[in-house]
Amino acid sequence: MPDGVGRELPRDGTVLAFDYGEKKIGVALGNFVTRHATALTILPNVSVEGRFQAVGELIREWTPVQLVVGMPVNPEGGEQPSMRLARRFGNQLNGRYSLPVEWVDERYSSRMAAMGGARRGELDAEAARIILQQYFDQLPL
Repeated sequence: MPDGVGRELPRDGTVLAFDYGEKKIGVALGNFVTRHATALTILPNVSVEGRFQAVGELIREWTPVQLVVGMPVNPEGGEQPSMRLARRFGNQLNGRYSLPVEWVDERYSSRMAAMGGARRGELDAEAARIILQQYFDQLPL
């Protein structure tokens, strides 16, 4: 699902990943050197202004070179309504911050986070970590 075909990936730099939800947005952090993802935080998603103010603060703090957004594909691999919202969020990230956005199939990331022992208040950030780790794992060496 990554759409950076033909684009040279950075060899170094920070990556922020997002697990977009209508109420909360999980955020994870990693970098191209270690290719290791870490759950970072959960942002409330109550308004467009608040959402992008919080994201902007993270971008200023961590200065990423790449953003990753989880795409909630249905179990059969097809579209579902939440995909449109996640795609819109990713496109807005690209438009507002002029950073490249990659998409990762996030099927079962929240379930994997829960099965991995993440507590209820940590699920979204842990799901974002899983999404980012999947992204790193599929990159060529």
